Amino acid sequence: MFMIPFIWILLSAVCVQGVINKTRALLSGRRGVRFFQPLLTVGVLLNKGEVYSTSSTWLTRVAPAVCLASALGAATLVPLGIFPAAIGFNGDFILFAYLLAFGKLTLVLAALESGSSFQGMGSAREVLFSMLIEPGFFLLLGTLALVTGYGSFSTIFAEFDNMQVDWLMLSLILGYGFLNLALVENGRLPVDDTRTHLELTMVHEAMILDLSGVDLAFVEVAGWIRLSIWGLLAANALVPARMTGSGLSVVWFFVAMAAYGVVIGLIESFMARNRMTKNTTYLTTLSAIGLLGFAVAYVLMTTGM
Repeated sequence: MFMIPFIWILLSAVCVQGVINKTRALLSGRRGVRFFQPLLTVGVLLNKGEVYSTSSTWLTRVAPAVCLASALGAATLVPLGIFPAAIGFNGDFILFAYLLAFGKLTLVLAALESGSSFQGMGSAREVLFSMLIEPGFFLLLGTLALVTGYGSFSTIFAEFDNMQVDWLMLSLILGYGFLNLALVENGRLPVDDTRTHLELTMVHEAMILDLSGVDLAFVEVAGWIRLSIWGLLAANALVPARMTGSGLSVVWFFVAMAAYGVVIGLIESFMARNRMTKNTTYLTTLSAIGLLGFAVAYVLMTTGM
């Protein structure tokens, strides 16, 4: 049972990107690419060779593999409702945060090695975004730890019961917070756009301009896994724990993850990217959302709700 969440993340990682692509295509009146086209593209990349800058060292060669390994390691820490994560212990969400940060750090260092000013600019923006959303993440998890009295992902989400109306309000705040964190962590609108190729406005894409072949495939797959991980965190906050104990648990989480892909597709179809100067304000509000959730939880607990 402890491998169910990990397998779920891997399967949904392949599908969520397809749901996003199909949603965008439908809303723009196009047929769009095939559902599993991203997987086919990665297959092509795996059969290609890599090209490295003359200023690159061994770090650039190992960074994509480390990035993928960090995403897989983080996936082992995330539960699926009452189904525990493959690895769980008190404070595991701290390891989760810094596993993802370590993978991002290796990409930043590899980008700086290329000697490209555009990649250096993208790296600086990526690090700034990560720094600004970190308080929001820990406030959201701190709120869940406060409500449940536990310090591990598995026990937190297994004990978080939002079937009551008052706790449902908190659940919606947490789900909204995790959704926004997912958009930032995966370089999506409104802070970044994975489809852009304008160097002055790229963030994540600017970091991987010099990657090709297997290295680029590893980074793409790691991105899918991160996208699935953050979606599962939002689903864990929104789907009532009692429902996950029944035979419908897979159905509930399937619906939640499909809705997650559709919502991202809607955002990318109808929302424009923020001005770069406005991103810091937007990212700071994510910490405010976490603080709001913490305040709501504290009020509900002290008033005996």
